[in-house]
Amino acid sequence: MCLTLERSKDKHLMDQRAIDPPLPENNAEPIAGIDPVYLTPPPVEIPSGDLENIVAPADEASPPSPVVETIYRHRLPVRIGHWVNAICLPILVMSGLQIFNAHQALYWGERSDRDRPLLSIKSVKTESGEFKGVTTIMGLSFDTTGVLGFSSGSVRGFPSWATIPSGKWLAMGRQWHLFFAWVFVLNGVFFTLYSLAGRHFWRDLFPKVEDVRRIGRDLVNHLRFRHAGGEEAKRYNVLQKLAYTGVIFGLAPLIVLTGLIMSPAVDAALPGLLGLFGGRQSARTIHFLACFAFIGFVATHLFMVATTGLRNNIGSMITGWFRIPNDHERENEKP
Repeated sequence: MCLTLERSKDKHLMDQRAIDPPLPENNAEPIAGIDPVYLTPPPVEIPSGDLENIVAPADEASPPSPVVETIYRHRLPVRIGHWVNAICLPILVMSGLQIFNAHQALYWGERSDRDRPLLSIKSVKTESGEFKGVTTIMGLSFDTTGVLGFSSGSVRGFPSWATIPSGKWLAMGRQWHLFFAWVFVLNGVFFTLYSLAGRHFWRDLFPKVEDVRRIGRDLVNHLRFRHAGGEEAKRYNVLQKLAYTGVIFGLAPLIVLTGLIMSPAVDAALPGLLGLFGGRQSARTIHFLACFAFIGFVATHLFMVATTGLRNNIGSMITGWFRIPNDHERENEKP
């Protein structure tokens, strides 16, 4: 009887194994006669709330990096001319203010009318015995103590930090001004000849009809700090073309001619130029205004260089190579 129970138990165990075969251990051989598919553990269900914690593979999680495109934007003659001007202009402005301090007033016409100046900068002694700076423009007076008229305890038009040399030294200021004025002129002649001969002016600087049609759109984009990218970034926009063309072929010749007219030697050799500008004092006033127009242009230029990519713009003016901003960078620039 015991033998019968033992056989029944063994038969029951064999039947159970046939129904639920044991899983093989690691590196074990598959069990003969059993499909390996049935040995694969069932998939694990993940609660919907935990899906956000799952990290995708690296090749799927990060999008491919955008292709960086570079173009050779500034040729060597353009870069040389740019950096020569960058040296000359600050020296010309500061030495010119030193010369202006020798006679701190502007007039219109051939002679100086001290009773009716267009602009005058002077110091006035108050009732308390102190000095204050007073600037008068077209009859309207302003207190400019500390900047114009009286600054750093000294009676002078423009302050010492704005002039070369810093002290009251008219002769040295003239030497600085005349030397760098001729460097500026020769550099301008070289750049003009290159621009015309190499078609740089017509190809890159001169505004075309289609450029003028986009002036309203470009103006709005500038005011909203929407900078060009892609194909548009490969060329100057219409505002840049108008500014560069106006300075190179308008403002620069004007400031050079009015400067030459104030020279007695040039006046004697070419007397007709003086009448062209309405007299010596008129030429001096135009020269002064053109100087501050240059300052405004340079300030705007530097602001746009900084806001459109400082490293890229300066690097392109050193090496010539300009990196085209992609759409992702343009989106990050939007305020």
